[in-house]
This record gives sequence, structure tokens and C-alpha cells, in this order.
Amino acid sequence: MKKIGIALGGGGAKGFAHIPVLEVFDELGIKPACITGTSIGSIIGALYASGLSAKDIADLIIVPQSTSFTDFFQNKELGAMIKMIDPDLGWNSQGLLRGERFLEFLYDGLAVKTFEELAIPFKCVATDFWRYTPVIFDSGDLSIAVRSSMAIPYIFAPVAMDGKILVDGGLTNNVPLNLLDEDCDIRIAINIRGERSAPKDKTPNMFEAIFHTYEVMQESTTNAYLASNPVDIYLRPPIVDIQVMDFHRAEDIYTQGLKAKDSFKKQLEELLS
Repeated sequence: MKKIGIALGGGGAKGFAHIPVLEVFDELGIKPACITGTSIGSIIGALYASGLSAKDIADLIIVPQSTSFTDFFQNKELGAMIKMIDPDLGWNSQGLLRGERFLEFLYDGLAVKTFEELAIPFKCVATDFWRYTPVIFDSGDLSIAVRSSMAIPYIFAPVAMDGKILVDGGLTNNVPLNLLDEDCDIRIAINIRGERSAPKDKTPNMFEAIFHTYEVMQESTTNAYLASNPVDIYLRPPIVDIQVMDFHRAEDIYTQGLKAKDSFKKQLEELLS
């Protein structure tokens, strides 16, 4: 069997589009030999590397938008997501959300606590805020590493660790394809940047200016990594009009991600044959 490596990119709520891609592996009865991830890609990657199936992950984090008001608040998984939100709105706030409750949520979803216990080798990326450099995690406490990787500035509080202040890995390496094992026969990278239907001459509002500027920077660094580290499959699911914080639209995002599934499956089958 050929050795497959897959890199899962960051993009907030758009990361739910990674799930249909992972479904292909389950349907073909194969597993990646290694996984890398940044931000939401590190969350999905860690869950999958721990031994959960794509369906397990979907069941854990996706609440159908058709759920009734009553069922919405009685839903067990949703309850866990709500408990994950721990606002920090004081004058000395380091982020809108502290992140500690996210750690608790992740511990509940993961069957393992360290990188060494994972069923599939996994790496994730955070950013050293004051040194402008990526920080790679591949050993030790898994939840702290993932928490660091997804610490979007001012959304989640940064993580202080080993003399560093760590924030979202998307600042320096949003699709960590360069971290895939060199001996992989098939290298796959998933960029979940998405697109917007708004006219290209539209003046952005404040929210759009902040987050789209972030995306411009991420795309630039991703293209640079891609130029020096070519992959066999570079997939960009056709995600449209999804914002970074649209976690309440998980089902819609997953459905949009499905549009890339058949094409990806065909490409992978061809490479495997």
C-alpha cells in the first residue's frame, strides 16, 4: 500500500469541510500514514488521528440546522459545544474566549491525551507571536498543542508555554503540507479558504476587513509553501460565503464540502492504482 500524507488547513468553521474528505479514506478502507494540521485542521486532524472515523467526528460536532428549538438545547453534543464557550470580556482580556473549556471538550472527544498514543502520526502548527515563527508540535500533551494551534488572535486567548506566547498557526503556516513525511508516496493538501459571492469591488465592512486581511496573508504563505513543496492532490472545497466564526452553520459547511468528495475520491483511486 502506498504511503499517504494529508495536510488539513485552517479556516475556522470552514474546517467542517474537511470531514467529507476524510470520509473517502473510510470508504476506501485505508488510512493516511501521517496527518498535519493547523487551527481547525489541527482539531479535525487530532480527532481522526486518535482513531475516530469521519462519521464519529461529524456526529461529535455537527448539529443539524433543522433541529427543533427544544431538541437544540437538549442535544448532548451541542451542550458540549455550548459549554466550550467561556467568554472573557474584561478590560484586560487576552481574547474573547479563554479556551480552557475547549480543552475540556477536546478531552471528551479524544480517546488519547498525548501524541504518542495516537493511531496515526500527527503534527500541528502554532505561531510564536513575538518571534514571528511557526512552532511545530509532534509529541507530548495533545490538547495543549491543538489549543495553541487554534488560538486566533483576540478570539481565543494565547497560550503561554516554554517562554513563548503561542497563537494560531495560520499566521505562519495555514496548510502545513511541508511537514508531511518526505517518504510519502502520495501527498495531499486541503485548503479550506473558500470564496465570497460579494462583488470584488465591494468596500469591506470592519469585520470583513479584519478577517479577509488575515486570509490574504494566509493564502500568500500557503502559495509559497506549495511552490517549494509540491503535492499530488491540492484540494480546495467549493465553500462559499462562510465566515470564520460560522460554527452554527456546521451542517451547511459539511454539505458544501461534499461537492468536492467525488472528485477527490476519483483522484485518490487513480493514484493508488
